[in-house]
Amino acid sequence: MPEPKPAPPATPGPGTAAGAPSAPSAPSASGTRHPHGALVVLLLSSTLGIMSSTILMPVLELIRTDLEISATRAGTLLTVNGLTVAVVSPLTGWLVDRVGVRGPMFAGLLLYGLAGGAGLVTDDYTLLLAGRVVFGIGAATAFSATTVALLNGYRGADRDRVMGWRTAATGLGGVLWPILGGALGAISWQAPFAVYLVGIPVGAAALFLFGSSGPARSGPVGERPAEVTTLRAAVAAQPALLGVFALSGVYMVLTYGLLVFLPQRLAELGVHDPAAVSVHVAAVTGTSALVGVAYARLRRVLGVNALLRTAAVLWTAAFLLLGLADARAALVAAAVLVGAGGGVWLTSLTVLVGALTPAPVMGRASSVSSTMVFVGQFLSPLALGPLMAATSISVGHLVLAGGAGALALVLSFVRFPTAQNSPGQEEPAGGTSPYRR
Repeated sequence: MPEPKPAPPATPGPGTAAGAPSAPSAPSASGTRHPHGALVVLLLSSTLGIMSSTILMPVLELIRTDLEISATRAGTLLTVNGLTVAVVSPLTGWLVDRVGVRGPMFAGLLLYGLAGGAGLVTDDYTLLLAGRVVFGIGAATAFSATTVALLNGYRGADRDRVMGWRTAATGLGGVLWPILGGALGAISWQAPFAVYLVGIPVGAAALFLFGSSGPARSGPVGERPAEVTTLRAAVAAQPALLGVFALSGVYMVLTYGLLVFLPQRLAELGVHDPAAVSVHVAAVTGTSALVGVAYARLRRVLGVNALLRTAAVLWTAAFLLLGLADARAALVAAAVLVGAGGGVWLTSLTVLVGALTPAPVMGRASSVSSTMVFVGQFLSPLALGPLMAATSISVGHLVLAGGAGALALVLSFVRFPTAQNSPGQEEPAGGTSPYRR
């Protein structure tokens, strides 16, 4: 894949290597540009999304026991924030398209830290649930701003690399946060809530590093075609976006089919220690991180469509292992396969959103994708819980294996457009990116 041509007349920042993706930076009102630390903030913010649930997974059984609640109610503490994200994401995406990324990112991260940390001071289930709803609003706002900053800030091969790095950062967070949650869980089940407070300093850094940029545009007025200004028009121009949105929901249904029920599956095998549970969760996210580092190269070799099919095949094998094997080693192997498939899948779908969506509606398109991800997260335990309760966790995983296999078959006949001149993938002549140096 050829490197995208830089947009004239931008001047390279100090220390920027030729051909290397540069940190997102936006012109401020004074015309100055932000330092490369903005990319660090974006990648760190990306890890907070997976932290929202995984840091509590190692103590989920302790919460259920201490509060004397059902497994479904305990699982809802992990997923209600996802439902909130699903509901409010369209609004946060619209907001980012209207005002830019700086303000929403700061406000979202601040709310994330304050509402997430509230679990430190209450052991009332209703208050915990309400705090998770407010927490979800903050997460949705920060997630929309971060995604738009990355997608509108990079093009072509640069975008592939940066989105791969984002997956790697998310996966690394998925390794470190649950391990930290398991370690803090040895103190009390409330202690892991303290980690959410990290959103406050990250939000402050975003406020400092990002300038007052307005909504993204595809190029200077007079040098661009009439802009697409509604999501409906974007979908009409690229109906494949509907398929991307649908596959975003499938991702979480399958992934949470493992994650939510993994503690119970391990308990059946005699494993109850939160730290031991966290290692299995980390196997999913750690593998996803490794895939993210290699994503740009994988896409060059295989292409997006082949990568999506490969992910579905990996999930099929993973759930067959979960359904048929009883050894802990098999559960670790299944977690690795789920992580590899997830790293390829979610990165590819995010890249497709960027390739198929014009910059002025990127926030709304990415927010719909986020909505579908978190709808899948919320529905996964609600749909699979009764099935597994009526049969067994193994039977539920075999059902998921059948679903993933059917998905692989469908994807063998489906091709998503990935041309480099798709709207939003390359900058038009004379266009400038509001976040690149």
